[in-house]
Amino acid sequence: MQDFKRNDSGSLEKLEREHIDYSSGAVAEVPTLTPAEEKRLVRKIDYKLVPFLSLLYLLSFLDRVNISQAKLDNLEKDLKLTDHQFQITLLVFFVGYVAFEVPSNMFLKHARPSRVIPACMLMWGITQTLMGLCTNFGGLVAARFCLGIAESPLFPGICYYLVSWYKRDESNLRVAIFFSSATLAGAFGGILAWAIAHMGGIGGKGGWAWIFIIEGLMTVVVACIAPFLIQDFPEESKFLSPKEKEFVLYRLKQDTGAAGNFRWAYAKRAFLDWKTYAMALIYIGVACPLYALSLFSPTIISKLGKFNRPQSMLLSTPPYVLAFFITLGSSFASDRLGQRGIFNVFWMSIVCIGYTILLAINVTKNPGVAYFAVFLCVGGIAPCIANTITWAGNNNAPVIKRGTAMGVLFMTGNSGGIVSSLIYRAKDAPKFRMGHAVCLGFAFMAASLSLFMRIYFAAENRRRDAKYGPLPKTVIGANGVETSAVRDDPGLRRKYGLEGMSEDEIDALGDKSPFFRYWL
Repeated sequence: MQDFKRNDSGSLEKLEREHIDYSSGAVAEVPTLTPAEEKRLVRKIDYKLVPFLSLLYLLSFLDRVNISQAKLDNLEKDLKLTDHQFQITLLVFFVGYVAFEVPSNMFLKHARPSRVIPACMLMWGITQTLMGLCTNFGGLVAARFCLGIAESPLFPGICYYLVSWYKRDESNLRVAIFFSSATLAGAFGGILAWAIAHMGGIGGKGGWAWIFIIEGLMTVVVACIAPFLIQDFPEESKFLSPKEKEFVLYRLKQDTGAAGNFRWAYAKRAFLDWKTYAMALIYIGVACPLYALSLFSPTIISKLGKFNRPQSMLLSTPPYVLAFFITLGSSFASDRLGQRGIFNVFWMSIVCIGYTILLAINVTKNPGVAYFAVFLCVGGIAPCIANTITWAGNNNAPVIKRGTAMGVLFMTGNSGGIVSSLIYRAKDAPKFRMGHAVCLGFAFMAASLSLFMRIYFAAENRRRDAKYGPLPKTVIGANGVETSAVRDDPGLRRKYGLEGMSEDEIDALGDKSPFFRYWL
């Protein structure tokens, strides 16, 4: 049956179709769309995916770091916690979180996000609510550990999920919009905690308890409606027409290769690739200062001058508002310029300047300068999280290797939360030299490794261009090639060393393919 569409004059014309393999080497009919039609399709996906996923991460991050606001409202005093015990309550969250990241990321590809993600939300929302009922150190530690386990699938899973919907030159902005909700959580969390803290005394509970209860119940409510609003992977989506679904799969194959079936060989390839761990080290260099600021910025700000506790809650908001806009602007420029590494180098250098200022000055005598340095640290770190995640996703193929590599990235990088939980000690106030120095070291490592990896990727691209020549225009995409162009041309097969290989085998080469070029 032929398909038709209306042209600009309103009359029907035949819809052109191309024959292309987008899954396993079999020929399938896929409609071609004009650039304008493709743009509308991408916007349709944006509206269905990004806003609600961003709300979920906002709630996740809010529930994760609101303990820092609760601390300012007598959490330690009411539960009779020592400073060391409070650090343990921060640390155990990341123990549970990190331990379950890789398996959850590998599992998500074979599960339905519309079921898995809401279930996790419901578990962490209930856990967060029950934290408001804790009466001692043991109960708080147990709740924080369970909260880490429940939250572990969300961030890595959704990042993997998003890069499974978008091409490489589109993904950074979407991941950044998603992650920018964390910066909103930092901004919104201070104001919300300040408002909720006024409930202190109701029901015989302190304001810190109501912070946990109210914010936990918010998550529970959203979890109940989430199954109806979260979409599954493209091949299982319900909001796309059959033709749109086929085209989405086709354009993804052009850019990143066919998804294929799960193979341990692809997962093993990620574990054995040194680049997986180099990118993970960059991520931990970004994540450690990020978590430290998320957990301790209200405390740090409260020590800069004679600010009372409610005022400190509110003063933690402006740096995160700035970070929100920087994250969006940086990711937009990164996608447009096709660059990742140089953005990490620039922004992490800004972070290094911020921590250097905090170490160099007397923060109590120069609170305005110290507060400015906090802006530099928060604003510089925020865009690098999404940028690093997208960079790692861009430069790993096929899909299973990408999912595994990103799982390792999150597991290794988020262990920075364990470090950040221990480095800001009450006895070091108000200068917090150890905490600032450790964060400066991690930031410098991230900037240096980002520069190294950018140089390496550029050199590897030049090597492949020298060996095989620049990619011909007849070969679509730098990652998932239209292999029919190679299949039909023995000369191309010889040139690229692909003689005797099937299209599946060519796809399986992933980032080892002669057609693959790294994003810089």
